[in-house]
Amino acid sequence: METWQKIYTTRNHAEASIIQGMLEENNIPVQIMNKQDSSYLNFGDIELFVPGHFSEAAKQLVAQSLLN
Repeated sequence: METWQKIYTTRNHAEASIIQGMLEENNIPVQIMNKQDSSYLNFGDIELFVPGHFSEAAKQLVAQSLLN
């Protein structure tokens, strides 16, 4: 079984969704784990995970998209 690696953490749902879409457009599987409190959204994070062998490519894509 392949391990998934965390590549990005945010507290913004829109940002997580945009990054998820960008990774999926580049054929990188991605899973979102929402650890935010359902009542108080300023507590907890949203984490994005990809399979281990995609982690470097995913990190580079995220870094490029954040620079633009």
